[in-house]
Amino acid sequence: MTIFSFKTHIHYQLSPEHLTLQALSRGHAIESDCGALVISTGKFTGRSPADKFIVKEAGTENLVDWNHLNQPINKNHFFKLLTDITNYIERLPEVWIRDVTACADPAYSLPVRVITEDPQSNLFASNLFIDAAPGSDVPEHWHLMHAPGFLADPELHGTKNSNFTVISFEAKTILIGGSAYTGEIKKSVFSILNLLLPVYKDVLGMHCSASEGKEGVALFFGLSGTGKTTLSADPGRRLIGDDEIGWSNNGVFNLEGGCYAKIQGLTAEREPSIYHAVRTGALVENTLFHPGTKKINFDDVTLTENTRVSYPLDFIPGAKMPAVGGHPKNIFFLTCDAYGVLPPLSRLTKEQVRDFFLTGYTARVAGTEHGEREPKPVFSPCFGAPFLPLPKEHYTNMLLDRIDSFQPVVWLLNTGWTGGPYGIGKRIGLDETRALVRAVLSGELDKGMYKKHTFLGLRVPLKCSGVPESTLDPRANWPDPLAYDDAAERLAGQFAMELNQGLVACR
Repeated sequence: MTIFSFKTHIHYQLSPEHLTLQALSRGHAIESDCGALVISTGKFTGRSPADKFIVKEAGTENLVDWNHLNQPINKNHFFKLLTDITNYIERLPEVWIRDVTACADPAYSLPVRVITEDPQSNLFASNLFIDAAPGSDVPEHWHLMHAPGFLADPELHGTKNSNFTVISFEAKTILIGGSAYTGEIKKSVFSILNLLLPVYKDVLGMHCSASEGKEGVALFFGLSGTGKTTLSADPGRRLIGDDEIGWSNNGVFNLEGGCYAKIQGLTAEREPSIYHAVRTGALVENTLFHPGTKKINFDDVTLTENTRVSYPLDFIPGAKMPAVGGHPKNIFFLTCDAYGVLPPLSRLTKEQVRDFFLTGYTARVAGTEHGEREPKPVFSPCFGAPFLPLPKEHYTNMLLDRIDSFQPVVWLLNTGWTGGPYGIGKRIGLDETRALVRAVLSGELDKGMYKKHTFLGLRVPLKCSGVPESTLDPRANWPDPLAYDDAAERLAGQFAMELNQGLVACR
């Protein structure tokens, strides 16, 4: 374990109110008219997966799935980087330290000491994790050092660029530098949990959201922008977590203590719970104001389309505290299919669960900031490849084992386009998507009639309350059915190619 003892002035475990005042007084943030702080994260407005490294050492060498997302770095480079970033922090006039824990289930609690060079990043840590109990003394902390002002020298430190995230499981240390994007803090902790929990605790870490109602627990897997946060923040259900969930033999639990929601196009009418969470104590990133006001313009994507807000879980009315629940009764795989091929809802067989989990398919409208308009497929195994240190087969087999044991029903939910691809068709309405989810959770579709869809044999419901029958059949929604067949055939070919690469080691 690495021990840090800084000689600079330390702000320890400050309240969110105190951190807010410090961020304002130092000119790091602007207070909006709703009380939320608004900051800019500078050059980086999103994660940089190509600049994440794991130290290759005795405990990881034969365990980690080394690839372009889990890049090895040697111990000498790590310790040189550790020494230099520590010296950098020592020279700062002040530093902020916060003791937090990950995992809402105390049986799996992981203590982390977060060290930041500015108050707003410390506020982010307060929002996203669970503050350690006052007076708790846990010697076996992980340490996370976040220093946006420190730039690595690739030749000296073994990185690719001046920004980096480096994880050492042996030293129990995460080093983040060169980037002020706070999401790097959140996802680096998620990454270590996705090794520690499966290997040592028999807990499956999942890139999904979870909510609980009288119908039981539901999980929503999906990549960014597919609707995990939106669909889990249902006023009629209790939120367990919006992005990172653990599944043990006792049930599910939040791996975090807060939410990190996308806010592009946010309105009170469409997403009231999230909209009203943007208030005093929340931290908003990379948005602009309406001219001449301090009112946040959620539609302005001048700085980035990845505008975000972090807030504690209890900012969502009715959130479940502590954030633990039973075994899920329904699981949704979310995909935003910009080709307009997939049905809005399909019930999956076990083989289809394996296939869609291994591939983690969605599609995005690529490079809109550069004028490109054609959709592009995105395959991210287990719906979270950048955060998974172990081989994807490990997580897939754990999921299949839990499905065998606890018998949830698994669905593919398309929140993307219908009636044609992006630019021709239209986005499936949020009201329709919510109606589909309600029908699943209520049991309405348990005894409903299904037909087999031409794409991979998916079983599609014939009827669903609140959804036009034509919407359920994507081919019928296209003005030219033959054009739909061509698009479906192309997507099927891309899917099969990706799937064949992932089936070798998975049962």
